[in-house]
Amino acid sequence: MRIFLGVTGASGALYGARSLTALTAGGHHVGLCISDAGARVISHEILGEGPRPASYADVRERFVHRFAEGPGAVDLLDHDDIACSFASGSSGARAALIAPCSTSTLGRIAHGTGDNLIHRVAEVMLKERGDLVLIPRETPLSLIQLRNMVAVTEAGGVILPASPGLYAGPETIDDLVDFVVGKALDVLRIDHVLFTRWGEPRIATGEDAP
Repeated sequence: MRIFLGVTGASGALYGARSLTALTAGGHHVGLCISDAGARVISHEILGEGPRPASYADVRERFVHRFAEGPGAVDLLDHDDIACSFASGSSGARAALIAPCSTSTLGRIAHGTGDNLIHRVAEVMLKERGDLVLIPRETPLSLIQLRNMVAVTEAGGVILPASPGLYAGPETIDDLVDFVVGKALDVLRIDHVLFTRWGEPRIATGEDAP
């Protein structure tokens, strides 16, 4: 499956990282686009090097190297490359995930005023009736942000807040992140084993695994 993954400048870069790992491990072809603000968050939250990286390109390359797994493939796309295949409704790509989705990106999508590839792909998914999932990570929410979420939902997108469930007994931050990413993949109808579903035995991981 070809799927677009956008990573924007909201806190929660791990949602994008885990999404990339799950998709590539599942054998999917991922078109990955990281905004400059997204690269800043990755540099700060994941690489531990602060929010002002010397090279955005280096951050993007290191992100792919660290989190992409076989047998899937990754095309690292420039956020200004609106001529790439994912920017066209004829590309055949039917799914896009923006994880995390900043509220400014949300507003651009809601009002059709995009100016980069991430915005354009979201617009394509909505007009082509493809699958679009946005994972916002913001709290509390203003009335403007709530109205933008309604607008995207009315247009056919899915707003999936970064709100992990606790019923499976999460023990680590990774467990919390996996729950949210797994819910996004559920919406996109992509198989995964990221979390324990209600009523199922707990998935053994780490020291619990046989």
